Amino acid sequence: MLIYSILFLLLSNAVTLRRDKSILFSRVAIIVLINSSILAMFNLLIENFFTGIGLFGGLFHTTCITQIFQIFIFLVSAVIFQLTAFYPRRVLIEKYSSLSKLIFYKFLYYKTKILNKMGEQFKIIEYPLILLFIITGATFLVSTSDLVSIFISIELQSYGLYLLSTLYRNSELATSGGLTYFLLGGLSSCFILLGTGLLYANSGTTNLDGMYVITSLSDLANDLTNNLLYWYKSYYINFSLLILSVGFLFKVSAAPFHFWSPDVYDAIPTIVTTFVAIVAKISIFIFLLELVHYTSNSLFNFQFSWTSSLLVSSLLSLIIGTVVGLTQFRIKRLFAYSTISHVGFILLALSINSIESIQAFIFYLMQYSISNLNAFIILISIGFSLYFYINDNREYKELPDKNNSPIQLISQMKGYFYINPILALSLSITIFSFVGIPPLIGFFAKQMVLSAALDSGYVFLALVAILTSVISAVYYLNIIKQVFFDKSEYKINPELQNINLHGNIIKNSVLVEELTFKTNNIILSSSLTITISVLTLIILLFIFIPNEWLSMANILALILFNS
Repeated sequence: MLIYSILFLLLSNAVTLRRDKSILFSRVAIIVLINSSILAMFNLLIENFFTGIGLFGGLFHTTCITQIFQIFIFLVSAVIFQLTAFYPRRVLIEKYSSLSKLIFYKFLYYKTKILNKMGEQFKIIEYPLILLFIITGATFLVSTSDLVSIFISIELQSYGLYLLSTLYRNSELATSGGLTYFLLGGLSSCFILLGTGLLYANSGTTNLDGMYVITSLSDLANDLTNNLLYWYKSYYINFSLLILSVGFLFKVSAAPFHFWSPDVYDAIPTIVTTFVAIVAKISIFIFLLELVHYTSNSLFNFQFSWTSSLLVSSLLSLIIGTVVGLTQFRIKRLFAYSTISHVGFILLALSINSIESIQAFIFYLMQYSISNLNAFIILISIGFSLYFYINDNREYKELPDKNNSPIQLISQMKGYFYINPILALSLSITIFSFVGIPPLIGFFAKQMVLSAALDSGYVFLALVAILTSVISAVYYLNIIKQVFFDKSEYKINPELQNINLHGNIIKNSVLVEELTFKTNNIILSSSLTITISVLTLIILLFIFIPNEWLSMANILALILFNS
């Protein structure tokens, strides 16, 4: 489904003349992703699925975990596509807002700035095509089972992300951010290539299953007898995997390889940041899940294990993501350090590698992706909702690239509660979930990781995680304070306050009525408001429907350990 749709979009891009077709391409991409997720769902019904099925001579394998996360990637990507598949604002006329009238009547008006039709994101026809390439790379990486397919998948995903970052041709900031990402991403790919080369040199196989067998045999040989594989030392593969993990930690912006992410997140347009910050991480973490599980569960080897490096990275991510985040005044840089802190929690759960910790890892990854998605969509919606207001602050007027990223500073949201209280409440619920305040979904995720860490004897790391969570509440609550308790600096634009706008109600190509409406009839579009409502309710009401999520995480962890 994905590959056919990429081919058709390539052909469509080749023959289209109008740049504004991109909105239709994004809608096509949403349909493609929903179809792909339905196909992946049917694959879950295959018999003997618990043990997994090898594809293409062992290059890929598919199991319940890979299918569930492919469906998750498809659905998250479909939600992100909504940002470019629908205009951000619409006109609400109460008289014609009933369901029957919405279906049979059409409302025409000619002020394109009302809807932001000329926004840069609606002029880029390549956007959905590049995103589909990245999603293809992500789904391949989730299912990869060979050193060759690892590198091909990660590069297919990464090249798309570099292109995506520099896609806004009129933005100097985005170009510099994309180049930074490209250069440092290329460096991390070198580590991955070096790691895979050493693994092949040490094991003589490119297949991961074969490598897992050799690891177990070499451990057995080193501990029980010196005759079998006498030339071989188990730490050869450990050091190779350590180098490989450096490349992947670079890609997920885990400390101490995090330094590129705040600059890149801040420089590229917010709509692009939403995708780069979420989907790129899910696929790498699921690949690391199986790699950690099958290479660290040795019964015979008591020497150094490469997963110890993940624990060190987890500790550094928790500390750096929290402490450096305290000094940030730009909202997307703050979200970048917040992500680094949460990556610390995810790596902690991953490194422990017990049934409880893998359950916590799967649950944490899903809930954090949803919370982060909601935070970015709210940030974009706040930017679109301020069209009616002006701000005399010179600093805001001089912000670079403000057309593509309207909200760049935390102080730009001062007093936003008095402009749009419902959107401000949704933002506060999402931020409280990041902090880990009960009964929101983020609390249960953190509690599961900490419980797994304490059960496995990682008391020091659990204490650091608790302390950093408390400290990170400071910068999160600073956003809440500015949104709810500071005085708003925005004033209604006097030029727009009394202006009359005109439109026509049409039915079956016949003019029914000419209407006059005011600027306060212009509201956020349904695609944004419904998405934010659903995501916020998932975060808020998780306590009433926990069984499905927790049971799924538990079953996936049990399948991994029993297979």
